[in-house]
Amino acid sequence: MLFSSPIFLFIFLPLVLLAYFLTPKKHKNLTLLVFSLFFYTWGEKELVLLILLSALVDYSSGLMISSGKRKLGLYSSIIFNISILLYFKYANFISINLIQLLETLNLSSENALNFSNIALPLGISFYTFQTMSYTIDVYRGHVKASKNFIDFATYVTLFPQLIAGPIVRYAIIEKELKNRIVTTPLFYQGIERFIIGLSKKMIIANNCAFFADAVFNLQPSESSSLIAWLGVIAYSFQIYFDFSGYSDMAIGLGKMFGFNFPENFNFPYISKSIREFWQRWHITLSAWFRDYLYISLGGNRHGNWRTYANLTIVFLITGLWHGASWTFVFWGLFHGFFLIVERVLKHQNFKAFSPIISHIYVVIVLAISWVFFRSETISDAFHYVTTMFNFSLESNTAFLNFYLTKEVIFVLFAALILSTPIYKKIIFYITNTNRSIGIDRLFLPLKLVGLFVLLLICFSYMATDSYNPFIYFRF
Repeated sequence: MLFSSPIFLFIFLPLVLLAYFLTPKKHKNLTLLVFSLFFYTWGEKELVLLILLSALVDYSSGLMISSGKRKLGLYSSIIFNISILLYFKYANFISINLIQLLETLNLSSENALNFSNIALPLGISFYTFQTMSYTIDVYRGHVKASKNFIDFATYVTLFPQLIAGPIVRYAIIEKELKNRIVTTPLFYQGIERFIIGLSKKMIIANNCAFFADAVFNLQPSESSSLIAWLGVIAYSFQIYFDFSGYSDMAIGLGKMFGFNFPENFNFPYISKSIREFWQRWHITLSAWFRDYLYISLGGNRHGNWRTYANLTIVFLITGLWHGASWTFVFWGLFHGFFLIVERVLKHQNFKAFSPIISHIYVVIVLAISWVFFRSETISDAFHYVTTMFNFSLESNTAFLNFYLTKEVIFVLFAALILSTPIYKKIIFYITNTNRSIGIDRLFLPLKLVGLFVLLLICFSYMATDSYNPFIYFRF
């Protein structure tokens, strides 16, 4: 059930809000749990049992840790979660590559297992990492083990962020699980944030997808450097506004129920290094890998070469976390490589790069990396990158005339502006330097009108059935 679908907006969400606010305080978590399980069952059917089993295993693991069986509880949680990830997400990938290896070596692959029919549960990468963070935090003494299964299962299955994050640690919402108040200002903030996220998805991401999908489906002989660059720029905006739009909607929905989920994006495309990019992009995932993997491996405490090895491992797993494909492996290692290069340059005191050069470097690296993220195969990605830098090719004007519509051009320009904090600075300037003439008093009603107009535009897109699934649902 998509947040951008009529059935969610006009049926599910009103029903869950009505039921939630009519439910007595002590049973509100149970109400949220029931509706969250229904939300997940709507799309995943019997696979809802897997997320319930995951919640039960990690809840029990937390209790084992708190009762003194510390390592048993920790290992039970980690082994279980890694096992279901390996089976549901990576078994087919491992099986295909094993069969290919055997055939390359002229060995029989007749007895090799084939896992091609395994269904990938929605959000499995998110909720397994979320529950593992809980047991690790209990083991480290950062939080106390939950003694209430309903509360814990609500934390695991909360429908606003269940499918695509942000990855919410138990410590962040532990108090809100037990005692939260939904105030009018908080509820309004939630609605505003949800509409902004919905608009990012419906207006910007989907229009960018219209052009990006067409470009990536072109044969290399039909493309050109200009088309390839426009395509990857459109995809860069698509994935950013698609994923950050979902995060905004999740954060907004959380506020409607009294939860304050962590921010997940902070204008990543203004970064001047790949390191800074990962401090701004998918912040909760970056923090997860830093706190639970990178630091556990030793971080940067054992010399440069060990640090480089740790970064390689982290970004190899980061790539695999996003998908069971060599394109994602390459994408992760590609980012890891440039993080290591940046560390080497820093250690050797190379500080001659201007902010403009640094930003251009980041844009080029990200553009190439998104090609691998978007492509079906490594071969397709290399063909695409070759086209990007083959400036001798003539542009396919018929293609551009058909797909690069005025609407797409407007959206690309809007995406460029909205991917920077410029608009926030303009609003701050207008509302804080013109108080004497009452501009600040006009801002709120104008904002309300603007939000209403955005909502109407989103509804018009829904009416034409133009929305598409969120990119990160498949991770």
